[in-house]
Amino acid sequence: MRAFVFPGQGSQKVGMGAELAEASAVAREVFQEVDEALGQHLFRIMTQGPEDELTLTANAQPAIMAHAIAVLRVLEKEGGISLADKADYVAGHSLGEYTALCAAGAFSLADTARLLKLRGESMQAAVPVGVGSMAALLGADIEKASALAQAAAEGQVCTVANDNDPTQVVLSGHKEAIERAIALVKDHGIKRGIALPVSAPFHCPLMQPAADAMAEALAATPPGPLRVALFANVTASVVTDPSEVQRLLVEQVTGRVRWRESAIAMHAAGVERFVELGGKVVGPMIKRSAGEVEVTSASTMAEIEELVKTL
Repeated sequence: MRAFVFPGQGSQKVGMGAELAEASAVAREVFQEVDEALGQHLFRIMTQGPEDELTLTANAQPAIMAHAIAVLRVLEKEGGISLADKADYVAGHSLGEYTALCAAGAFSLADTARLLKLRGESMQAAVPVGVGSMAALLGADIEKASALAQAAAEGQVCTVANDNDPTQVVLSGHKEAIERAIALVKDHGIKRGIALPVSAPFHCPLMQPAADAMAEALAATPPGPLRVALFANVTASVVTDPSEVQRLLVEQVTGRVRWRESAIAMHAAGVERFVELGGKVVGPMIKRSAGEVEVTSASTMAEIEELVKTL
């Protein structure tokens, strides 16, 4: 069995999609459609920068999605591959869950772009700059990370945001609590803690205003039927019912991204092959979590052509 997976925030870089757009009219159409849906020159920011503008959450989220969907469309239209035929499941890391749902036909490309723009803006607006922070814990499993978060909280929010793989967990919460957590890593048998260059504390209770904004947006633009079943971030289990998908997308804003558990659950469901489109970030995490699986990725024209041969 095979799952197609999609990267999350942090996988953006200036120049993304440029080579693909040059090589393929199909890719150019995707980038153009996203620009039109958002009423901005997002593709110009993706390909030319400046980097600080691309890193803004409200730009990074639709950009990463647009890049992955461009890869998928080239694969489908030029490679003659149908996702519905080749994928048993889809999954995506945080914002990548929207990409996965777009790939599975639950959202149109234009709606996905608009939803992610709003998600980025509302996540940014939920917490004043400087109040929240996030940290990656290296050499930490979920038990150690949870114990550290509890010790560092001291009445503030400090919680596990992303359980990425057996060696990497991300904490999110109040800036002071995250700083305390970084200072305490050695006491908890964790190799190191690194403050992340993010503009807001994602996937923690401080994001509640953004969850409310997404609840409203998703009520107005609900997901449709899925052509491929989704492994959801917040449950690490299969979901196919659109109303359930809608509820989980709202929960996901404040909830934990259970990526390690999702990888293990997909493998347990029979998935042996994982294909990451638009990045090389979540595939390696899956390998570290699920063990004996095959992971491939495609972002460039050459990689897509290679992938077509193996599907």
